[in-house]
Amino acid sequence: MLNAIHHVAIICSDYARSQQFYTQVLGLTVIAEHYRRERDSRKLDLALPNGNQLELFSFPNPPARPSQPEAQGLRHLAFVVDNVAEFADYLTRQGVAVEPIRIDEFTGKAFTFFQDPDGLPLELYQG
Repeated sequence: MLNAIHHVAIICSDYARSQQFYTQVLGLTVIAEHYRRERDSRKLDLALPNGNQLELFSFPNPPARPSQPEAQGLRHLAFVVDNVAEFADYLTRQGVAVEPIRIDEFTGKAFTFFQDPDGLPLELYQG
């Protein structure tokens, strides 16, 4: 039986830029950082307050992937926040483009989308 999601892994095109975005803009906490010489790859383990984790990877010349929310594959990564409007305003002040806030027709909760430095679709969802 599956119990929980342990982590979500993201391959970045610019490791330093993504590290700054996820730690400084989104405020995730660094658990550990490793360099794998044989793969010329960096790995950054990040924690959310509830213990969920993100892993950021760098690899030489990773291929591009379609990333719009309606593309085949992983649709988006959603973060729960206390107040979607406040966090969206914060992101906008940080220079991050945020879509207009919508209301989930089934739950009545607010949500919106924005993108990480590589254009990966991220969502804010009202907790």
